[in-house]
Amino acid sequence: MRRILLATSLTAALVTTASADFSFGDMFTDMKDAVTGVSKDMKDSVIETGRSAERTVSNVSEDQKDSITSVSKDVRDSTVEIAEDTKDTATNTSRDFKDSTTFAAREFKESAVEVSHDATDSVATVSNDTRDSVQTVSNDTRDSTKTISNDSRDSVKTVSNDTRDSTKTISNDSRDSVKTVSNDSRDSVQTVSNDTRDSTKTISNDSRDSVKTVSNDSRDSVQTVSNDTRDSTKTISNDSRDSVKTVSNDSRDSVQTISNDTRDSTKTISNDVSDSTKTISNDSRDSVQTVSNDAADSTKTISNDAADSTKTISNDAKDSTVEVSHDAKDSSVEVSKDNKIKVEAK
Repeated sequence: MRRILLATSLTAALVTTASADFSFGDMFTDMKDAVTGVSKDMKDSVIETGRSAERTVSNVSEDQKDSITSVSKDVRDSTVEIAEDTKDTATNTSRDFKDSTTFAAREFKESAVEVSHDATDSVATVSNDTRDSVQTVSNDTRDSTKTISNDSRDSVKTVSNDTRDSTKTISNDSRDSVKTVSNDSRDSVQTVSNDTRDSTKTISNDSRDSVKTVSNDSRDSVQTVSNDTRDSTKTISNDSRDSVKTVSNDSRDSVQTISNDTRDSTKTISNDVSDSTKTISNDSRDSVQTVSNDAADSTKTISNDAADSTKTISNDAKDSTVEVSHDAKDSSVEVSKDNKIKVEAK
């Protein structure tokens, strides 16, 4: 509606552009007032219509609510009445069934108990009679068996004792006779053995004494000759050992003197060479270490400078990248906001 009025007003304005007193400001003011007036009238009419419809709906809703409430109350009352009647009927039926069931259960229990007592009494009577008769037969059988067993054991024991006694008597007589013969034989053999051992021992002792005398005499003569020979040999050996020892000591002393002099001169030369070699080695090591330390320091300085410059370039690149990123983000946000505003304005 606003678009139609606006188009009509523009057309009228264009048609009347020939008037000398025409003003676009007045025209747009009049158009705004006309549109505002029409909008207010339409708003008032719509509000009035909405209020009338609301009142009508409210009245219909209240009438419908009252009718639904009344029907609901009637249904609830009738349902409660039916439920109470059904509850009473079910209660009476349950009580009657419970009473009849209890009465029937009691009668069945009493009859079952009576039948059980009768059966128990009859079984107990038969069982007691059977147990008594079986026990009597068992006792009689046990007594007769015990009597037979005792008689058999006594007769067997008597025969066994008589046999053992006769066997023991014969064994003792045989053992005694054998023991007597054995003792007589051992005594005679022992007498012969002792006599033979004594005569043999006498002959052996006499022979040992004669041999020992001859041996002692021979040993003494041989020992005397041996001692004389050992003494003369020992004297000659000591004289030879002393002369050889003297020559050896003199020779060892002269060799030791020459060796000590040679060792001292060689040690002096070796120490001098070692000292000069050590001095040259230390000087060479010091110069190499100085050159190595200088090279390490220069390499470390160059490495640190390269690291610092690389780090500075990296930080500058990172800062510029962050700044460009922030600027791009800000411009994108600003463009997005502008586009959003423009889209909302359309």
